[in-house]
Amino acid sequence: MAKVLIVDDEPNIVLSLEFLMRKDGHEVQSAPDGARALVLAERFRPDLVLLDVMMPGMDGYEVCRRLRAGAAGGSPRIVMLTAIGGDGAAQQGTLAGADLYVTKPFSTRELLADIGRLIPEHRA
Repeated sequence: MAKVLIVDDEPNIVLSLEFLMRKDGHEVQSAPDGARALVLAERFRPDLVLLDVMMPGMDGYEVCRRLRAGAAGGSPRIVMLTAIGGDGAAQQGTLAGADLYVTKPFSTRELLADIGRLIPEHRA
């Protein structure tokens, strides 16, 4: 079982992702914004972070950079989930330190397969 932190300001997306991750056997916590995500990551120490890009205050790119810089301890795998498409946005996510950049809407089956490749030692 992996520890998964979901960071998104859209409650419906959080609920859907929480359901999907729990159904896949993972322990889940969520945060509605970047600042709270960093605090929670320090305490929860996730194996995986599902991170929205567009959020109020601190955007997902900055959260990703801070997680990679060790601001919250550990070194989770980071999947950026966003409605922002295009090569430039994906490149910005990669430069910030994301392991994977997924554009919304996305296939839950493909997302689970991607997560399985990123954290194979935690497959449910």
